[in-house]
Amino acid sequence: MTSVHRRAAADAIDAPGTPEGIWASWYGPRHLPPVPPPDGPVVVVAAHPDDEVLGFGGSLALLASGGAEVRLVSVTDGEGSHPRSTLITADELAHRRHRELLNALELLGLPQVRVERLGIPDTQVERHRSTVSRAVADLLREVNAARCVAPWVGDLHCDHEAAGRAALDACRATGVPLWMYPVWMWHWARPADPRVPWHLAAHLSLSTDAAERKSLAVAQFVSQIHPLGDGEENAAILPPSEVAHHLRSYEVVFR
Repeated sequence: MTSVHRRAAADAIDAPGTPEGIWASWYGPRHLPPVPPPDGPVVVVAAHPDDEVLGFGGSLALLASGGAEVRLVSVTDGEGSHPRSTLITADELAHRRHRELLNALELLGLPQVRVERLGIPDTQVERHRSTVSRAVADLLREVNAARCVAPWVGDLHCDHEAAGRAALDACRATGVPLWMYPVWMWHWARPADPRVPWHLAAHLSLSTDAAERKSLAVAQFVSQIHPLGDGEENAAILPPSEVAHHLRSYEVVFR
């Protein structure tokens, strides 16, 4: 990612986002073809603990209820979400975010799921792309995965895009089909946005139980959805307006 791209991406994420009401009036399933949850063992990649729940948590609940084998890859520990905070160290934040993820997975019906923590430095995934790709490819082979699910390469967050590219490399090396889930796209894009490859998108309908489990799981990420304390440096990364994008009756993937 060039410096110009990084600045443009940061500006898009920092700018006021698209209200969920606009997305709700569009209602994705009216415009996107349906797909069922994947069959067989599934490897789900996340750049930070919470990405997989925000983008694919309802589908994880469906997979759990169907007894599918699921393995997760946390590329980073998300220790860089509040770099200027004096209330918590990076190590403390990494520990907290991993614990939040485990709590969320239990609520999704995956209390025993194995989470591979790669320990890549937060915000530096692209520098370690080959390492991530090898780790994901090894796991895909180990479990004989039927599908890999990873962050979308157009999400405009450097780590999300880099994790997605690493997963794409791994899937090309192993022949495993790949789905990609957006996270920040719902903030900076709008319905029918030409920057989004809607022709590659599909929706997964969530049962009432899966949607409720996802809502409870998202609420576990207290370090991200609530301020750590006073001051801008401790502000919530995902305020209610952003969380709302991820509490729908469906999820979207790019195929």
